[in-house]
Amino acid sequence: MASLPTTLSARPLGHRELIWLAAGFLLASVPHLSRMPMWISVLVVAIAGARLVQLRMHGTRPRKWLLVLIAVGATAGILLQYRTLFGRDAGVSLLVVMLALKLLETRNQRDGILLGFLGCFLLVTNFLHSQTIPTAAYMLGCAWLLVASLIGMQYTGPWPGWRQPVRRAGVLILQGVPLMLVLFLLFPRIQGPLWGLPQDAYAGLTGLSDNMSPGSLNNLILSDAIAFRAAFRSGIPAPKDLYWRGPVLWDYDGRTWTAPRIIQNTSDLPAGDSPIEYTVTLEPHNKRWLFALEFPGVRPPRSVATRDMQLLSFTPVRTRIRYDMVSSAAGAYGADDDRALLMRSLRLPADTNPRTAAFAQELRRKFPDDRNLVAEVLTRFRNQNFVYTLSPPLLGEHPVDEFLFETRRGFCEHYASAFTVLMRAAGIPARVVTGYLGGEVNPVGEYILVRQADAHAWTEIWLANIGWVRVDPTAAVSPARVERGIASALPRSDPLPMFVRGDFALLQQMRLTWDSVTYTWNQWVLGYTPDRQRRFLSQLGFSAATWQTLTFMLMVCTGIALLIGAVLALRDLRRAHLDAIKAVYDRFCRKLARRGIQRGSAEGPRDFAQRAGRQRPEIAGAVAEITRLYIALRYGAESRPEQVKAFKNRVRGFDA
Repeated sequence: MASLPTTLSARPLGHRELIWLAAGFLLASVPHLSRMPMWISVLVVAIAGARLVQLRMHGTRPRKWLLVLIAVGATAGILLQYRTLFGRDAGVSLLVVMLALKLLETRNQRDGILLGFLGCFLLVTNFLHSQTIPTAAYMLGCAWLLVASLIGMQYTGPWPGWRQPVRRAGVLILQGVPLMLVLFLLFPRIQGPLWGLPQDAYAGLTGLSDNMSPGSLNNLILSDAIAFRAAFRSGIPAPKDLYWRGPVLWDYDGRTWTAPRIIQNTSDLPAGDSPIEYTVTLEPHNKRWLFALEFPGVRPPRSVATRDMQLLSFTPVRTRIRYDMVSSAAGAYGADDDRALLMRSLRLPADTNPRTAAFAQELRRKFPDDRNLVAEVLTRFRNQNFVYTLSPPLLGEHPVDEFLFETRRGFCEHYASAFTVLMRAAGIPARVVTGYLGGEVNPVGEYILVRQADAHAWTEIWLANIGWVRVDPTAAVSPARVERGIASALPRSDPLPMFVRGDFALLQQMRLTWDSVTYTWNQWVLGYTPDRQRRFLSQLGFSAATWQTLTFMLMVCTGIALLIGAVLALRDLRRAHLDAIKAVYDRFCRKLARRGIQRGSAEGPRDFAQRAGRQRPEIAGAVAEITRLYIALRYGAESRPEQVKAFKNRVRGFDA
């Protein structure tokens, strides 16, 4: 019967063990191989393939100088590729290559155990790229395989088959669950990721920018990536009220709107009737702005509010964050803004868009009242064959002139930009606000799902004695965009992501269900922040938990979890011991069966021994002694190793 050694050894590993180690390493590396440069992926697969061929052909161990040469060459290549050996991508690439080389030289048990533990470390690095449920499930499967490989390397004697190591690995993982839960719930949390990530970890994040020019929002509209999710306390507002405020753009150079680098902060947030309470779960976008419905009534933790009602985080949003918000239904704010601020919102570059400037002056002469002038412009947008489209024609030197008087086809940034320029040219302070409009209601989780495709731009104008007021010129051209979402506003010929269109109802329902599961995962696993930990502990009666309290609770609960794990492990060991004793006794019964003495299915060991003794008196003594030892080992309170050895020797030497 196979057994487990008590110490590590230089015992050579068999082909079976090495193949399982190679499989565990490759499975842990597969997600990384798809992200690394092609030459690194080819090198790693080639090294692993060479190891498998070596096993099949019983090849010799590679020379040390060859391994050193490959290691130095690969390190130099990674340094040239990434310009560094540090950081997420370069560091993981170097780790994968070095583990592949370790696999190539692994021969004995000690090397195999080291490779198995390093493979588990490699698994963790996958979470630097993704923390989704599929990633966690895949990593759990790989960890199970690696633990089974480590267990399989411990057996001596006859090989019991892989079913037993795999089962034991599963039991070990389950026994670790109580300790995992204790550490997850009670270990002091820190704000942000567990460790600081290098800058290359944030490449490829999508989201709104601090500038806008004709066509700049089109790329976002073509993306169905999640921007954020919002759960409301008491009912989801109507789509036309879901204006999610983001960067505010003040400066215009004739083509591009940009946000100011410095804007004055404020503590005077607008107060209105019927406050709306909700929670935002924001995806990382590597910028500072946070999103809230107009107009924010509170500031989230570690953030400021500016004079133009932007919410800005102290640091760039590089991890998923969750914050509670209250927005007011105030229709305007900033009635007392100073002259310098208003003058900035009237600036226009000279010698640009002259036809628009002349048209604005003509409107001003006809409509001295600001509100009447605004109404006239919106009426023209509504009645003069303007088209809302994702594929407008390109604009030249004077983009607003060409849009208003020639093409009349554009997207939300075209309308917001043109309207804002018109207002400024007519002497009305105005600026562009970017953000998101609407969102998809997920009925499964009862929250709003806002995608990058919901990106939108609108205008704010300043009216005397009223303040800043939202005016959305896109609503005059395409009311459906505001009331029913972007998919209903654009023609079928315009490209949109499949799930934004809402086609394929069954797939859409499946996707929303999965998103609800993901949302729960984000809230309760990835979103288990220090604030949430404090709320959880307060529900347990620890309303003022300090780090000393947490440490004490962690030690006590860890001790209890380890005790539970030890009890389960000892029970498993005893069961395995009893199973081994029974296997030896079954071998004894088979020897008797070959001589015609068959044990009945309901016959006890003592009755069977007495019957065998009556049938074959010459072996009665040996049968009685073996049965006595079996009963003592199987049903006794304890068993000494010498008793087990004597029992096995008796059965081995027994000849019926």
